[in-house]
Amino acid sequence: MSAPKDLMDLAQRFEADRRHLRSVAFHLLGSVADADDAVQTAWLKASRSDFDSIKDIANLTGWFTTITAHEAFDQLRARKRRAERPLADPDELDRLAGTASAPADQDALLADSVGSALLVVLDRLSPAQRIAFVLHDVFAMPFETIAGLLDRSPAAAKKLASRARGRLHADPAAEPRRAGQHLQIVEAFLAASRGGDMATLLELLAPDVVRRVDAALVPSDVPTELRGAGSVAEETRRFALRARAGAVMLIDGVPGIVIAPRGRARAMLQIGIGADNRIHTIDITGDADRLRRAVLTLPRWPSQRHHSPIGYQGDRTRPARRPATGQHRERHAR
Repeated sequence: MSAPKDLMDLAQRFEADRRHLRSVAFHLLGSVADADDAVQTAWLKASRSDFDSIKDIANLTGWFTTITAHEAFDQLRARKRRAERPLADPDELDRLAGTASAPADQDALLADSVGSALLVVLDRLSPAQRIAFVLHDVFAMPFETIAGLLDRSPAAAKKLASRARGRLHADPAAEPRRAGQHLQIVEAFLAASRGGDMATLLELLAPDVVRRVDAALVPSDVPTELRGAGSVAEETRRFALRARAGAVMLIDGVPGIVIAPRGRARAMLQIGIGADNRIHTIDITGDADRLRRAVLTLPRWPSQRHHSPIGYQGDRTRPARRPATGQHRERHAR
């Protein structure tokens, strides 16, 4: 493709790539708003770069992608420097879940293309691991380019992606068939909870099911322990909004549900299933220490079908140049 003739031509090229860049930023940041900020900042930096040097860039899409990834990397590092703030009250979880559950149609399609469970796992990676894994495994960016972005060697970038890959999945279950059955039960429970499907909930719950919850997660009129299928099913309908922000995951290797508005784990439901394939216990916690210690992994490998048409359109023979940002890059940022 020919070099851009002027700033207007550059803007048109950027707009043609905006959907791709937004997808890259969303995978890296897990938030539509943050992704849009990163893409907009990327355009501002691209438009202010020396135009003579832009004319020499063989692949503008790769260059735009690298700038966008830099902005996302800066945001991720800033997040890590900020201390995690616990939920102020039960209403805050409802507000977060409500915000995450009603996006615009285009935003919903973008979020669905990634998968809420994958966003939860990505959120628990270091910024460098997330950059290396997403750009290489999802968007096929070569490690040579990723290495330049992270100020690492290609071998180090490859190792970061490998470590991230290893954190996506738990070790194979000792009883894969039973684990698969339990996963289906948990998925059906989450679906019924989202839709308020009483008949399905009563079918899935054991008659003597026990639900326990941290007091900090529920209003004062909700007991911390509840017994009986009818009571638990009825209460589940009350918290359908939270269920819409839920993702089925393996919690310490066992199928459960993580409530994760915008990809950030805020609470988890550890679900005990009996020999009768019914749910006998539901333990819900939002304790920050327990969430941090829990090993959260994907129940199955996420589909990549949404990303194959996009790919990374970089030029492997000529790495995309960095824009002049005036910012000092941390050589060993983690």
